[in-house]
Amino acid sequence: MSKKYESLAHDIVENIGGKENVLNVYHCMTRLRFTLADNAKANKEAIEEIEGVTKVIINAGVYQVVIGPHVSDVFEEVIKLVDINPNKEDVPAAKNGILNTIFDFISGTFQPVIPALSGAGMVKAVLAILVVLKLITNESQTYYLLNMFADGVFYFLPLILAYTAAQKLKANPILAVSVAAMMLHPNWFALVTAGEPVSFFGVVPFTLARYSSSVIPIILVVLVQAKVEKLLRKYVPKSIELVIVPLLTFLIMGTLAFSILGPIGTILGGYLATFFTFLSVKAAWAPAVLIGAFCPLMVMIGLHNAVAPLGVVQMSNLGFDSIWGPGNICSNMAQAAAVTVVALRTKNKQTKQIAASASVTAFMGITEPALYGVNLVKKYPLVASMIGGGLGGLYAGLTHTHRFATGSGGLPAVALYIGDNTMRFFYNIIIAMVISAIVSAALTFVLSLKYENNEGGVQAPTEKEKTGFAGAIVESPLKGEVLPLEQCNDQAFASGSIGKGVAINPTEGKVVAPFDGTVVTLFPTKHAIGLVSKDGLELLIHVGIDTVNLNGKYFEALVKQGDQVKAGQDLIEFDIEGIEKSGYSPRQLS
Repeated sequence: MSKKYESLAHDIVENIGGKENVLNVYHCMTRLRFTLADNAKANKEAIEEIEGVTKVIINAGVYQVVIGPHVSDVFEEVIKLVDINPNKEDVPAAKNGILNTIFDFISGTFQPVIPALSGAGMVKAVLAILVVLKLITNESQTYYLLNMFADGVFYFLPLILAYTAAQKLKANPILAVSVAAMMLHPNWFALVTAGEPVSFFGVVPFTLARYSSSVIPIILVVLVQAKVEKLLRKYVPKSIELVIVPLLTFLIMGTLAFSILGPIGTILGGYLATFFTFLSVKAAWAPAVLIGAFCPLMVMIGLHNAVAPLGVVQMSNLGFDSIWGPGNICSNMAQAAAVTVVALRTKNKQTKQIAASASVTAFMGITEPALYGVNLVKKYPLVASMIGGGLGGLYAGLTHTHRFATGSGGLPAVALYIGDNTMRFFYNIIIAMVISAIVSAALTFVLSLKYENNEGGVQAPTEKEKTGFAGAIVESPLKGEVLPLEQCNDQAFASGSIGKGVAINPTEGKVVAPFDGTVVTLFPTKHAIGLVSKDGLELLIHVGIDTVNLNGKYFEALVKQGDQVKAGQDLIEFDIEGIEKSGYSPRQLS
């Protein structure tokens, strides 16, 4: 079924630095997520030009290639081309900073669990619907069994998280699951139920706590276990490692899990439960408003990977989620409505096609195609959707709306809000979604009256656009010798696959605006800038070869994204000598 994606997978792997550069790869609902030995070896611009790739995002040390809802098919082909070895300890880890490292760990631990949580959540939704329609009763065996189908994932969540956390930390996932199994063993449950003091060898007291459906205790255990395993493998002889390392791991981690780490995790979980309860009672509006309004920005910087798991933790503690679910679904409906209006209003055939397709996936809860393909590019739909999502989230928060199972953030997810033997939350989330969609659509339409006309210069096709911009005047963006693009030392540019243009050998380290227009893209590394003229002509100015690896060193941006610029205005200054001393060439620009 995925054969048609062979070429796409091949092009991605080739431009990401080859299979030897891939340490790990997995996928979420829309993205391939690569952990690379060296991010600098990947050609971000070339990957974004591949047909079938929507966007490339580098966040928290993870190289994310946005594909869309068919990402699993592409993943099937990618995995055939790479050599994944989770124990590649000879490759130095990227230095991502403390916050990025935390976000990366949370993302890598919880993202693989989402399909199981979503499936269990939808079973819960089906169960609630059957009860509401009086097709089954709470006392029936069918109810008992369906509830078991759904609760299995949540009850044994520590086992699943042990596996994913261990993979992320490069510990032995089977040993991690085995330690988690100790914490869920029926014998331990019996000791906790009995309530009598428990001590190990009569010396080490074990705190009586239940770990089923918990999150924090097992994560603490695996964090320590990864260090213990590494230490044991360092000192235990290879000839007996297969037996001694698991033995010592079980003894050490079993003791720590029941005496220190598990109890600490339980206490922290209790504090979180108190915090969630406070939010639910005293500030129910806050999470839904913040998530509803700022979810797109969270997605762009990867913060959603750190916030969304809070909904899972709240679910495990209180049995419902009001932190992530309501705001997320409001935000998704707002983005879906905004991109739908763009599809109806734009006269650009390509944009219309992208927007129409993205609207369908957005209504189903997958917003990346809408966000990166349309809303972020045009900006005004993004602003409209953030306002609409925030207002819808406000209603959901004020009405204390929450969901009773974890699942997607699309239209089918409304069933997750049926619970507590009431339809109140179901009706309220529908109202919140309608508010988000109507406000977002209305604002997008009003703003489109301006930005889908020629004054915006970026959306509506002009006569010059239709005829290849005949008569458009583009001044040289810098001083230097103009050469045919084929002479550029970068094959992606020389081949013309990125677009038509010229190469320039600069004599001065300054880039100026070649026409009156708007800065639509300014790379964080400041080595490239995208402009669009008032006639709709789009131009990318890329300084040097592989200078993205300098991470902005020797470059200074004199403008910012969204600025209006005049022909001849200074845009970027760069140090030719400094770039050359760093081993890169500023002598070829395109």
